[in-house]
Amino acid sequence: MDLVLHSERLTLTPFDDSDVDIAIENFTNPAVLRFAGGVMSEDAIRRQMPNWTRRGGNGCIGVWCVAKRDSGDKLGSGALLPMPIEESDTDYDLVIPGQLPDGDVEVGYYLKPSAWGKGYATEICRRLLQFAFEESPLTEIVATHDPGNLASRKVLLKSGFIDCSPRRNYGVDGLYYRITRVEWLNGR
Repeated sequence: MDLVLHSERLTLTPFDDSDVDIAIENFTNPAVLRFAGGVMSEDAIRRQMPNWTRRGGNGCIGVWCVAKRDSGDKLGSGALLPMPIEESDTDYDLVIPGQLPDGDVEVGYYLKPSAWGKGYATEICRRLLQFAFEESPLTEIVATHDPGNLASRKVLLKSGFIDCSPRRNYGVDGLYYRITRVEWLNGR
């Protein structure tokens, strides 16, 4: 399974230690984390890097660095990770090499502000769904977003997700979207 993913304008590569630069750029920026729990310190980001570089399910679960295909400029990250139900954050102990998590797998993405409004989030989401449903054993992907983040709602709906709200995730009864492999293949 090739874990380097290409879309029309983007390349997604498995997150590695050299991607700490884009993690620091994005996760210390209040605008990027406005709807996702607030900024992190550089030290906290460096401590999280071993989690963000971990891969599960023979590589199909994890975080990808997102860069422009033509220039290599890093824009952010995309992920397929276990969705927390009662916890407030991803349980990286569920990201196990050679094993898929028992619960839901969610898609997520973070982009630096200069990349907003250009359709990159939708491109990331669609490429990760294509990978999940055409190249991995995953049969369903879920997603959520902060109620105030209407841009993420648009991305999910444009990517084919169905709003199944409300449902418990991240320790609250919140927004919940899902798409199955059959729905993805029928909607292509």
